[in-house]
Amino acid sequence: MARQRRMAVPAMLLPALGNIGLNYLAPLFVAKLVGRIADDHGHGHGHGLGLGATLPYVLAFAGVLLFSEALWRVGLHCMNRLDARGMEHLYVVGMDELFAKDAAFFHDNFAGSLTKRVLSFASRFEEFVDTLIFQVVGSLAPLVFGSVVLWGYEPLLVVGLLTMITLTAVCAAPLIRRRQQLVAQREEAIARVSGHVADVLMNMDTVQAFAAEHREAAEHRSRVAESRRLTLRSWDYGNLRIDTLVAPMSVLTGALGLLLAVALVGGGNSVEAVVVAFTYYTNATRIMFEFNQIYRRLESSMTEAAQFTELLLTPPTVLDVPSPEPLLPGAADVRFERVTFAHAGAEPLFEGLDLAVPSGARIGLVGRSGGGKTTLTRLVLRMTDIDGGRILIGGQDISRLRQADLRSLIAYVPQDPAMFHRSLRDNIAFARPDATEAEIRRAAEAAHVSEFADALPEGFDTLVGERGVKLSGGQRQRVALARAILRDAPILLLDEATSALDSESEVLVQQALWRLMDGRTALVVAHRLSTVAGMDRLVVLDRGRIVEQGTHQELLSSDGTYAKLWQHQSGGFLGDSPAPADLH
Repeated sequence: MARQRRMAVPAMLLPALGNIGLNYLAPLFVAKLVGRIADDHGHGHGHGLGLGATLPYVLAFAGVLLFSEALWRVGLHCMNRLDARGMEHLYVVGMDELFAKDAAFFHDNFAGSLTKRVLSFASRFEEFVDTLIFQVVGSLAPLVFGSVVLWGYEPLLVVGLLTMITLTAVCAAPLIRRRQQLVAQREEAIARVSGHVADVLMNMDTVQAFAAEHREAAEHRSRVAESRRLTLRSWDYGNLRIDTLVAPMSVLTGALGLLLAVALVGGGNSVEAVVVAFTYYTNATRIMFEFNQIYRRLESSMTEAAQFTELLLTPPTVLDVPSPEPLLPGAADVRFERVTFAHAGAEPLFEGLDLAVPSGARIGLVGRSGGGKTTLTRLVLRMTDIDGGRILIGGQDISRLRQADLRSLIAYVPQDPAMFHRSLRDNIAFARPDATEAEIRRAAEAAHVSEFADALPEGFDTLVGERGVKLSGGQRQRVALARAILRDAPILLLDEATSALDSESEVLVQQALWRLMDGRTALVVAHRLSTVAGMDRLVVLDRGRIVEQGTHQELLSSDGTYAKLWQHQSGGFLGDSPAPADLH
């Protein structure tokens, strides 16, 4: 940031000084030369100025142009570095802000829309800075210089110029405010197009499977047409409303300057004054002509940046406390104490939930869909915060720990394993980037990833595609399991970790999981009850309540909810249909 500030001053000032030289100082020497020539003819000296009288003006003119060009080069050099470092900083800030958001934020926003907004937040910095330097500071600073020069000829020339510029700005201001609303609507429509494109591309298999290409194409055309309509409306408003006001005002300003110079300036320097006034007024009217274009560029840049910053107005709900507790070594028991939780806008799921998971215990979470099994695992990870009560790990309230410290204790395998568009090796090593090749290989072998990886043309260097589309569901789960094995964390959260495996692969992976769970605290969610039947304890959840606890045999013997669920399984899976009345 300090280097950016050092670059900002020369980047701002040098191009402006270059403009003063090119557009105001160099023409001034030409005007003085023309005045000398006119004065010479006025005194009847028809032979003209000699080389000795002309050469200083020509040399001064050439020197100013060369010096101004040098200022421009140096200014551009500084500005390029200001742009590059500014964009780098904003790219980093944008992603840091997204990293700080909680899971609910990403559930409520399209990935494509977020991508466009965070990238535009940084990329539009270049356009904003360039417009500010070249067309705002680069125009206003020379205008001040020109006003000082004109004041030396006739103060009314300055009064007339500033009056016309102010009058034009006052008349255009309400129109520009109206167009700002149109630009905001246009950018929102573009963001909706981006969101839909990303949504379709990430779900293209589903689109094609349901032969929905025409339907989604029609939706895309509809959104693009809306974007085109709003874009044209904002452009036409600038062209037909704002520019039609500014153009005649600019012409009137130029004519007024010429008239004032001829009428008010007398004496021997009248020709010089007319040339200077005409040149300076013409430069000023060019600023007026470009006023709408300048504002449009600044407005467009600020609007896109604002679309991202608006997302930051609502702070994340999951935050580290100002003074987090240090992570204490020792037990890895998990306890839920009077936990209350409700999803946004829904009825409470958990009310006063109590559950103790001793260190090293293997606990199976079972029950029908919607019972709260997956939610429990996400609460342990602090993907969202509870509304009341406490969750403790090793006796420490997880809300008092840094999120990074908390999650360092946990290896997590979700229902739908997330894959990066990277190599198999990178996807496994994501759990522990400093892992050696041998450690990665051992984890892959334990999860039976090697069985299919070694058969691929590029082996572990094979790119898995976006979200792992090149892998089958079972292969993705094996990679996710290998990642969890490599993590080597004291707590395991397995949410349907083997649901996509075939029976033969499941037997092999289950053996690896039993070895992995040995000596670790494990919370395992399963609809297939056979996968958790051997756990130390099973916890049966129904609509956020623990209705039974015990071993597989104990729960079968009690002939309660679990026994009924076991009897109603089909192929080892729990049905999602409403439970019979006698289960509640």
